[in-house]
Amino acid sequence: METPNTFLTYWYYTIPNFALAVIMYTVIGRVLLSMFFDPDSKNYIMRFFVRMTDPFINFFGAVTPKATAPIVLWLFTFVWLFWARVAMLYLFLLLGLLPRSV
Repeated sequence: METPNTFLTYWYYTIPNFALAVIMYTVIGRVLLSMFFDPDSKNYIMRFFVRMTDPFINFFGAVTPKATAPIVLWLFTFVWLFWARVAMLYLFLLLGLLPRSV
């Protein structure tokens, strides 16, 4: 009996889920790198993390209190992205678009 390739079968869930996971862990990478480098550092790795995460931090900054420190805002962005992944999973499960274990 052959096992189906669930990545290809459920690509409409796995690709957005993977993209959100990449963004989440990139935000964590930025938090960790910020302990060693300034956000406006000339270090190319830090510049990459800042460019990749700034759009999401700005987006979630609109729903996060303005009085928070930048590092707290970054961690809130991680939390918001985590809950977006959980909500997406729940939505797909409710719609019956994901496999259920037997």
